[in-house]
Amino acid sequence: MAEGQDGYFDSSTDSLRVEPIYESFLCPLSKQVMRDPVTIESGATFEREAILKWFKDNGSGGRRLVCPVTNKELSNTELNPSIALRNTIDEWMHRNEAAKLDVARKSLTSDCSEGDILQALEYVAEICQRSRSSRHLVRKVGLISLITDLLKNSSPKVRQKALGSLRFVAKDDNDNKNEIAAGDNIRTIVKFLNHGHTQEKEQAVSLLYELSEYKPLSEKIGSVSGAILILVGLSSSKVENLLTVNRAEKTLENLESCEKNVRQMAENGRLQPLLRLLLEGSSDTQLSMAAHLGELVLSNDVKVLVAQTAGSTLVNIMKSGNREAREAALKALNQISSYDTSAKILIEAGILPPLITDLFTVGSNQLPMRLKEVSATILANIVASGASFESIPLDHNRQNLVSEEIVHNLLHLISNTGPAIECKLLQVLVGLTTSATTVQSIVDAIKSSGATVSLIQFVEAPQREVRLASIKLLNNISPFMGQELAEAFRGNFSQLSSLVRVIADNNGISEEQAAAAGLIADLPPRDSVLTRRLLQDGAYSTIITKVTMVRQGDIRGGRFVNPFLEGLVRVVSRITFILNDDPDIIAVARDYNLTPLFTDLLQMNGLDTVQIVSATALENLSRQSKLLTRIVPAPNPGFCFSIFPCLSQKSVATGACRVHVGICSARESFCLLEGKAVEKLVACLDHNNEKVVEAALAALSTLLEDGVDIEQGVMVLCDAEGVNPILEVLCENRNEALRQRAVWAVERILRIGEIAYEISGNQNVGTALVEAFRHGDSRTRQIAERALKHVDKLPNFSGIFSMMGAA
Repeated sequence: MAEGQDGYFDSSTDSLRVEPIYESFLCPLSKQVMRDPVTIESGATFEREAILKWFKDNGSGGRRLVCPVTNKELSNTELNPSIALRNTIDEWMHRNEAAKLDVARKSLTSDCSEGDILQALEYVAEICQRSRSSRHLVRKVGLISLITDLLKNSSPKVRQKALGSLRFVAKDDNDNKNEIAAGDNIRTIVKFLNHGHTQEKEQAVSLLYELSEYKPLSEKIGSVSGAILILVGLSSSKVENLLTVNRAEKTLENLESCEKNVRQMAENGRLQPLLRLLLEGSSDTQLSMAAHLGELVLSNDVKVLVAQTAGSTLVNIMKSGNREAREAALKALNQISSYDTSAKILIEAGILPPLITDLFTVGSNQLPMRLKEVSATILANIVASGASFESIPLDHNRQNLVSEEIVHNLLHLISNTGPAIECKLLQVLVGLTTSATTVQSIVDAIKSSGATVSLIQFVEAPQREVRLASIKLLNNISPFMGQELAEAFRGNFSQLSSLVRVIADNNGISEEQAAAAGLIADLPPRDSVLTRRLLQDGAYSTIITKVTMVRQGDIRGGRFVNPFLEGLVRVVSRITFILNDDPDIIAVARDYNLTPLFTDLLQMNGLDTVQIVSATALENLSRQSKLLTRIVPAPNPGFCFSIFPCLSQKSVATGACRVHVGICSARESFCLLEGKAVEKLVACLDHNNEKVVEAALAALSTLLEDGVDIEQGVMVLCDAEGVNPILEVLCENRNEALRQRAVWAVERILRIGEIAYEISGNQNVGTALVEAFRHGDSRTRQIAERALKHVDKLPNFSGIFSMMGAA
């Protein structure tokens, strides 16, 4: 008997041997049990592989070969198979395997120690690596179910060893795989992927890989809740070891043989298998994959990937597929088009022409309305991408999306479909009117189609999304067709009232509210009919309250708060445009105390529109001050002053306004001086925005107009340190409108002799006035001429002529 080590048995399993190893079974060279014994010329027997290697290593260089056992010289290297010995060894091995498997089975079924169980599992793993018949024997003696039961053992070592043993049991044996996968064993194995120790996780994923090699088990593995998600996570992990990552990836590749698994992978972010089937699968498979793609929620990066990979295929299906295939393609395209970058890729793939055809086709070939709704949604997504639609032809006539006929068809559809399609097509027009390059084409088409009234009616739609889209569209076009919109609103005041109700909503600040405020603000400001209607509806009380709350931070609205506030302030300013000779409107301005309101809003730094509108409103209000101030009799100058008038000064009643020479207040006469607005307007003269400067200067100029005490107006500006900023505006010459206003104001200021004398030495002012005199329009040149005379830059010929006449 030999005491040597068996090549097929680890020393740890020696206790499982029931029949000793005979010395004749061992190869003299390898000291391992022979599997393919051969006899050489000397009569010695070796393992074929071992003796061939010995011949190769020792026969080089012309050396004579000798037998490694007898040292006899060999005349040849002929190998004769020892069939009888091989059969004997096989029989011995089978007897030993069966006996030892029986011992292993007893170790796994009885209450053995952890060490005995681990030894038994080790033997099972080793014997399964010998041959398929060995693995068959393991199944035959009932060991598989015993090992799978150990997956729930309390010992991590036992669980890990059981997973490893099952991997060898499953190798290339589908029957064994089926038995391993019985019951809830797959679920148990999957649990190790998520909750097991590192070694358990590695063994579990390797076992799953072996099982997945058998296609009928792919669906079963994928059906375990969370299995594919966990595998997808492992395959892209940056922290797991490389073997685990690779095994997870290979397992997923095997699971791709089942379409259900492919869909699950797509749901968990692994899109490539689905896209591959979409591109290369049968028509039925393509349909299935496209339909599932339309149901997925995709990240923006994935949308771009899908558009790049399968965009053209989906567009082709949409163009030429049957009804079912077109529906699936449309739903997929709907998902992909909802991101700007992927939408632009679809445009390049040619999506627009078939999309427009689907929307406009009527008759037997038309799509059902539910699919037209999807087409409309895709078109809205595409338009929102901001592409240059005027350069993308839709047909052989070179029409594009903003061509008059196309827009007319869209408007016709809007008026003759249900709310869902109406909403999406309105969103299309919203997108086209958001772009400065296409808005005019849409406005022209709306005007030529006479669709203004029909578009306005949607502001009363019960569906919020339809109403929002309508208000946004009208807000976009209102700067271009404010008069047409005003006429339409005058024809149905209920629609204007609907906008006010939207603004009045108290649930924060929404996009709809901001658009509604902007729309009303863009209506002609001097349209007294609309302004009076707003007053009648109580709109101003609501709007001014909202302005105050936003100003104080009591209402927060995220990204819509600024456009909402701008719109509200513009709406309030409408009152100041219709003050002339209208006691009712003046009373309203007093009731709402507008002068302090707009003065306060001048300080909204960063909101240029609010500052511009507020300054303009203060200009309008201030123009009324000279008409509304309450004149009181001047005090009696007395006897001396009547005899010596040269001693008298212009007398002003006690408490009277210096500029308006009467009793003024911010509320009653809208006085800028009493309302503490002058300093705030002067501060705006240093603004970077020329329109803010222009509006502030216009408001300050009301203190220098005819009908007020101009000298006192200049003094008020001096007190507010406003003269130098006005001179700087003149010298900067930022634009023609500002220069005209500045020249006018400077001429009035220079009427004060002391100031004119002081400024006469300012070369910059002189140069600016000369430039205005040379290059301004006729009115500006005349004013500049007068100003230059004040500072003696031009001779005052009128004085000379009067002296000549006296002579």
